[in-house]
Order: sequence, then structure tokens, then C-alpha cells
Amino acid sequence: MRHGKTKYQLNRFTSWREATVKSLVRNLLTYESIKTTEIRAKAIQPLVEKLITLGKEDSLTHKRRAFDLLQDHALVNRLFAEICPRFKNVPSGCTRILKVGKRRGDNAEMVLLQLTELKKKEKKVKQVKEAKEIKEGKEPSATQPPATEKPAAEEKHPQKTEKTKDAPKKPSKKFLGGIRNIFKKERDSL
Repeated sequence: MRHGKTKYQLNRFTSWREATVKSLVRNLLTYESIKTTEIRAKAIQPLVEKLITLGKEDSLTHKRRAFDLLQDHALVNRLFAEICPRFKNVPSGCTRILKVGKRRGDNAEMVLLQLTELKKKEKKVKQVKEAKEIKEGKEPSATQPPATEKPAAEEKHPQKTEKTKDAPKKPSKKFLGGIRNIFKKERDSL
């Protein structure tokens, strides 16, 4: 008997469905956030949760079970080294589904499926702010690297800068290009 063995069929044969699910799981672990349909997201969410639970204990058996689904050694290493340590103290709920809207073509509900603990990106310090501080007579802050200015390019061609200031500006778009943009349909990327 098949008590409690529900699966999302995704309107595919078994092998196609398994390939779709594996591909979606690989993409989620690679990019940590994917945009897909709601049904597909609900189909892969339990698998991702199980993989992250496997990755909490670093053993050869768990790595082999993860490789059985992912079929990629680099992705298994990334799962065990980078992704799972973020969820060490989290018992469950490692993924979330955020509704985005409806897809234009078939009105399917689109969602953003992502890991709850995303990798923190380091912010790049803008060098423009440092250049302004130097011009004002302030010293740049100690945490920021010194700004590099390029006055040499201006010294090589001082005549060009004078001509460009005096010359009237040309319109940035052609007439037909502007009309095309008015009548162009907005298309969603899949």
C-alpha cells in the first residue's frame, strides 16, 4: 500500500520528473536562490532540506548519499563545506518560498525559492567618496584603500576636453529607435 507517499508528478514521466527535480536542486544549491513555479518549488523543497540535514554531519556515508542525488563532486564539497555549516544550529526550515507573481504566458504562479541563510556579500567601497575627501582636504578613512586618480589621461589630451565642453550635445537616440521603444512589448524572461 502507498500510504503517505505523495509526489508531485509535474506532468512528466518518471525519468523526466527525476531529471527536472535533480536539475532544480543542483541550481538551488549552486545559486542559493532560483525563480521557478510554485509546484516545482514545493516538489524540491523536501529534498533540499534532507540534503542540508545530511550535510550537518560530515561523514563519508552522508557524502555518498548526497552524491547519489547531486551527481557532482564539486557541488557535494560545497554543500558540506560552505552551505551546511550555516545551518548547524537550525533544526529545520532551511528554505523559503516567496511569491513573485504570475507568469505572463500561462498565468502560472511564480515563486522565488531560496535558502534562509544566504551567503553574505562583502560591500565594495566606492573610490569616488575617497576622491571627494581628498579634494576637501580630509584624510580618507583607515579602513578604505587609497583612491587612485587618473589625471594623466586629462594631461595627454587637454584639447579634446575643451572641444567637448563647447560642442552641442547630439541626441542620444535616433527618432525611429525612440518610437520602437514605445511600441515594444515587455517580455518576461523564463
